Amino acid sequence: MSASTPTTGYSGTPLAQKLGLKDGQRVMFIALPPELKELRKSRDFIEIAEAGWETFTDGDPGYDVIHGFTASRAVLERSAKKLMRQIDRDGTIWISWPKKASKVQTDITEDTIREVVLPIGLVDVKVAAVSEIWSGLKLMIRKELR
Repeated sequence: MSASTPTTGYSGTPLAQKLGLKDGQRVMFIALPPELKELRKSRDFIEIAEAGWETFTDGDPGYDVIHGFTASRAVLERSAKKLMRQIDRDGTIWISWPKKASKVQTDITEDTIREVVLPIGLVDVKVAAVSEIWSGLKLMIRKELR
């Protein structure tokens, strides 16, 4: 593990490993916080895209991983179906939100994310500490919809 590889939590597990990032993937980060920019270099991705929530558009689908950071339920509600259309059928979406202890103003929680995404056919498969500020919920397309 290089000195520039972000780690979190007590395990010391490299963040890229915790998030399931692998060499050869097509990856998109949305609203990636400055303190996590090193994730872009954490693996040998075949494609890496970055966008803000306002500039994220339906583009070329087939991303293996899309990781979006938001403190707003409204942003998630506007973008959830678009995220689902952009991932590969077996791909993953990570939605990260500010932890309560971070003191970042937010109207989103782990339960809020589920309320928004479960009805459209996504299912949560993992939760992880992304940083001292962010928690993340890993989502996939429900098996019967793939």
